[in-house]
Amino acid sequence: MKIVIANKSHAKFAEVICTTIEESAKIRGTGIARRTPEYVITKMENGNAIIALDGDKFAGFCYIETWSHEKYVANSGLIVHPDYRNQGLAKDIKKAVFDYSRKRYPDAKIFGITTGLAVMKINYELGYQPVTFSELTDDEAFWKGCQTCKNYDILTRTERKMCLCTGMLYDPEKKKKDRKKHELNDKTFTRLKNIKQSLFYKKEKNNLD
Repeated sequence: MKIVIANKSHAKFAEVICTTIEESAKIRGTGIARRTPEYVITKMENGNAIIALDGDKFAGFCYIETWSHEKYVANSGLIVHPDYRNQGLAKDIKKAVFDYSRKRYPDAKIFGITTGLAVMKINYELGYQPVTFSELTDDEAFWKGCQTCKNYDILTRTERKMCLCTGMLYDPEKKKKDRKKHELNDKTFTRLKNIKQSLFYKKEKNNLD
């Protein structure tokens, strides 16, 4: 099994990818924004997709979308072929596309909307946090993509405040601040520990004297 950045040589898998995504949504009984093989091929040609292959057989896929002038990035269309499910492949693909997104778009906020609990769990483990839709991109082109989902009426009725999907966001700037805060807390703790040890040592020394 290999997980690689997709390119135009993988265009032959576009049809089966789209079919697998649609069939998976039907089985789960959830809505999903439909994508055409042509759209998937464009992602491959632009180097904005990750594909998992078992020899020459399609095993899994996920693509990258950019919004609001690349301020936001979405990892979308995560799918694993039925023959390769329950083996941890979805997590490996998601990790690969997440790392690739961070490398290619280092300053972008990475987000996703999903109804799948398994995807939510993977996102959380990668550092995503659940957020309201208002914290996601306001790019109309992104929300227009939801029109092909069977739950789109819920999104419109709530004025894009909520739907059956859960919004999740990874904010690199916030993570950086949290990391610095954690480092400062560690330094403060170490300093206090050293002071305490120094005082204890002095006390012991005085007792011996």
